[in-house]
Amino acid sequence: MQQWNLFSAFFRVGMLGYGGGPSSIPLVHKEVVEKYKWLSDDDFGDILALGNSLPGPIATKMAGYIGYRVSGVIGMMNAVLATILPTIIIMIVLITSLNNLRDQPWVAGMTQAVVPVVGVMLAKLTYDFFKKAKIQLGWIVTILIGTASLLLIEWAGVHPGIIIFALLLYALVRPMRRKETTPINQQEQSS
Repeated sequence: MQQWNLFSAFFRVGMLGYGGGPSSIPLVHKEVVEKYKWLSDDDFGDILALGNSLPGPIATKMAGYIGYRVSGVIGMMNAVLATILPTIIIMIVLITSLNNLRDQPWVAGMTQAVVPVVGVMLAKLTYDFFKKAKIQLGWIVTILIGTASLLLIEWAGVHPGIIIFALLLYALVRPMRRKETTPINQQEQSS
């Protein structure tokens, strides 16, 4: 049953993830966090951050890792197959059909109408991540990191993977610094 759930979850993502990887991220979240509860929000955020910093399509990277985590190597292959199979089938059918109908106004309208829906899905996911970050970091730090990331990515042209890597390094170093200062502070308080 677990393999069937993995396949059906990622098959739905593959079928409904119109517009590529970013549009499928909220769908993956809905399946693996909300519906099947294979991951927590924190785990999903970590996987998403690391997946975005690696080369290749995000949907297949996430499917592979989540499938592996849920059900080992077989689960990984199952989830990746379920993610790419709909794309292969739809590409063959749609490109053939749309190529024959490309001059029809409803075809252009159909593809344009999907864009706002994908935007809303991404905005909701972004809002959910900001709420989670606010709880862990507070609004000021969340807004500062978000603004700095936006400036670095959009105006300075820094790759998001570099920013994520820098933040991961900071997260690794920051707890060590706290651990070093904690015993000193405790000694000062006991004196």
